[in-house]
Amino acid sequence: MKRKFFLISASVFAAGLASAAEGLYNVGSEAQETMPLRWSVGMNLTYDDNVNPGIGSKEGSTSVNPYVGLSFVNMTPQTTWDVYARLGAIYYFDAPTAQMDDLYPQARSGVNLTHRFNERLRLSSRNFISYELEPDYSYGFATNRQVGAYLYWQTDNALGYRWSERFATYTGFTLSGLSYADVDNQDRFTWMLYNQFRYQLTPQQTVLTFDYRYSETAADGLASDSTDNYFVAGIEHRFSPTTILIARGGVQLHSADAGSDTTNPYVEMALNSRITEQFSLRSFVRYSVEAYDTVQQIDGALYDFDQRQTLRVGVSGEYAISPMFSVFSGLDYIPASFEDGRRVAGIGPATAGGLSEDMINAYIGLSVKFIDNLYGTVSYNYTDSTSDIVSHEYNRNRISIGVRYEF
Repeated sequence: MKRKFFLISASVFAAGLASAAEGLYNVGSEAQETMPLRWSVGMNLTYDDNVNPGIGSKEGSTSVNPYVGLSFVNMTPQTTWDVYARLGAIYYFDAPTAQMDDLYPQARSGVNLTHRFNERLRLSSRNFISYELEPDYSYGFATNRQVGAYLYWQTDNALGYRWSERFATYTGFTLSGLSYADVDNQDRFTWMLYNQFRYQLTPQQTVLTFDYRYSETAADGLASDSTDNYFVAGIEHRFSPTTILIARGGVQLHSADAGSDTTNPYVEMALNSRITEQFSLRSFVRYSVEAYDTVQQIDGALYDFDQRQTLRVGVSGEYAISPMFSVFSGLDYIPASFEDGRRVAGIGPATAGGLSEDMINAYIGLSVKFIDNLYGTVSYNYTDSTSDIVSHEYNRNRISIGVRYEF
């Protein structure tokens, strides 16, 4: 009976909260075993045929990206620490004329903590920070390459309490920030309070959820601050020990402080699966009104759009051909529409709307294990953006080779 009770309570407390560590791919899974400190040292060599898409003429460049990383997991009966970090740089041998610099530092780090005070009460804290040049679309804010690097950080902290064997709640807050050194009107700071109700429908398999979230976003420059209320119901289902689905849907009440109030559908989904010993697959979907990248230039004027309706779809997978070779690939698809635009600078009509864009980012690569702890990779990445906004219209090809040693 004690064993069954533990499994039910763990399932009630399981996946469900947003994690910066894995972005929109996250299904809330915790580390399952202790891992000793592990280091990695590597370098990538990349040719990019459009380093600054949408800025000036199309120019290519070759870059080198050395890096060092570490990770470890420490578990006790009460507390789990999951820590990782990576530090590197991108150096362009022949920086294009539109490039701001030829050297960009890179850093990414995360600290995840779970502490179980007792069988009923637990603390979850997920923290992430990155300073990077290339956008990672799975974090849910980037749609196009911006000039220069960005700093992005997020902390998500919650207390979970199991009221009965089937019913539990998570109550927490999230803080996140995005800033660019060389881009105006794009910086954001968001705080969110949320409460999630969780009901265990079937032992170890299905949890029903209902979320209420309240968030406020402070925007930079000409962009309007905004407020959002979310009412979202969903399901979390474990098809097998290696396949987990989270799906939620509801409404988002979005209010731009200098503009309009709207009611919009909201959908989010994540699916992680190890289909066989050789093949693993991850995917996500999110549809929402986003507060990022709302100020756009249309002809000779700048407009701040109250509604930036965005669908984000991501799929990534890996297949081990043999102990030596594996293939990996992925796809991001991000269509967006811009509505309720207000002129905030320049000369032009007072309002704008009905603009759309579609961004596709796809990659494929091969990983090779040369000897124990020594790996090599080669990959190709293609990006195509079709947009009514002139500066967002571009295509891009990148080829990269790399080597990595782990110890």
